[in-house]
Amino acid sequence: MPFARLATATTPTAHIGLGLAAVGRPGYINLHRDRDLPADRSVGAMRERTHELLDAAYAQGVRYFDAARSYGRSEEFLADWLTARPEADDVVIGSKWGYTYTAGWSIEAEAHEVKDHSLATFLRQRAETEALLGDRLDLYQIHSVTADSPALADKELHARLAALAAEGVSIGLSTSGPAQADAIRAALAVTVDGEPLFRTVQATYNVLETSAGAALAEAHAAGLTVIVKEAMANGRLAGTEAPAVVREIADDVGLGSDAVALAFVLHQPWAGVALSGAATVDQLAGNLHAPLVDLDEERRARLDALVEEPEAYWRHRAGLHWS
Repeated sequence: MPFARLATATTPTAHIGLGLAAVGRPGYINLHRDRDLPADRSVGAMRERTHELLDAAYAQGVRYFDAARSYGRSEEFLADWLTARPEADDVVIGSKWGYTYTAGWSIEAEAHEVKDHSLATFLRQRAETEALLGDRLDLYQIHSVTADSPALADKELHARLAALAAEGVSIGLSTSGPAQADAIRAALAVTVDGEPLFRTVQATYNVLETSAGAALAEAHAAGLTVIVKEAMANGRLAGTEAPAVVREIADDVGLGSDAVALAFVLHQPWAGVALSGAATVDQLAGNLHAPLVDLDEERRARLDALVEEPEAYWRHRAGLHWS
């Protein structure tokens, strides 16, 4: 599968990917976007910012880029960058279907995305993704699966996904919510003609929210590549927003809180790729220092003490303002 070349890459940053959720659209729920993005959030300005980040990430060894149909124009921006950078033929490209972007390029939209895991949505969004990314797509994920998602029981959908896998596109899923572990374990049981359907799982895991850890270890043991999203908890673990313990460890190692938060993820033996959600080149540079962080047993224990109850964590996340 395409992720094999990430596992064998020699650059430390090969296990850090760049997610485009924060820059493929003008509004998102990360903290302090007013500081991170220009006042001009036109399509042109956001395309320029995305390309700037992709250039910086590629130059520093990042080889996985993550988009989604619901991330505004992220697939379009990524496709434009790939066309302009033919030398970047060694990158792995992932995208997701299952949410439709509905904000109309407005930060103040009443609804920014609508979830639908039906076969009809897959067929429509697969055609849209193919029109933009063509044969550069390596991984297609069902976006934000929960244990009760119809996508886990729809045999016709599974057959269509298996057919796509037969064409060389890996099939995966992302999860969210306080019951991520249940969704991951349910996905591990999905087979087509006796073969596991899913080859990757992308889940939220960070210093504050570790409830999916055991299930992610099981997925890794079953042969899936684990991709971790929201390692910075939408900005709650970066800069001055980070808890005092994170900032103290960051001071001790001479790096940023964001590097400590990302290092916590990279230290998990099952973590294949940890996503940076950077919106600026400086943020990206800070994230890429994560492999340099020495998290000894004492420091890990101090971070472990910060874990929140999953329901509380996801309730807080649901209250974050789109800006």
